[in-house]
Amino acid sequence: MDQNSAASAYQQSIARSASAVGQVVSLYDTILRDFRRALAAIESGKVETRVFELNHALTIIGELQGVLDFQRGGEAAKSLDHFYRVTRPMILEANISASRDSLLRLIELYQGIRNAWHAVEQKLPHSEPRLTAPRSVGPPPSTSDAGHNPSGRWSG
Repeated sequence: MDQNSAASAYQQSIARSASAVGQVVSLYDTILRDFRRALAAIESGKVETRVFELNHALTIIGELQGVLDFQRGGEAAKSLDHFYRVTRPMILEANISASRDSLLRLIELYQGIRNAWHAVEQKLPHSEPRLTAPRSVGPPPSTSDAGHNPSGRWSG
């Protein structure tokens, strides 16, 4: 098993045991890793790698966007949907133009969202239910109200 395979197996193991919010944080970590790999690919002139990494990030973002629960997530779900709608074309443009600056901006934006989810995760009780397969991703609950229900969806 090479180093990348071992790291991937470790990450998958952590993701399987993570809380619902922890799984979302893990997905944002993957998006950020994809952006950083694409940035490195731009710097080294590896077009295929850049395209692969950014397409992978877009796939994850599409999944996150596709499972937003607007009924329970309210305005926060709408805000996340808007965020994804705005940043997806930015990713495509960064890919087409091989723009280092665009990727750095995307890293900054997604790092902020990831940090917000991570802050929510830190405030949740350790006994939060685990999900075997995320069925829905909504907005992070307010920090004053965990708002999580066993279905894996956030109430707003």
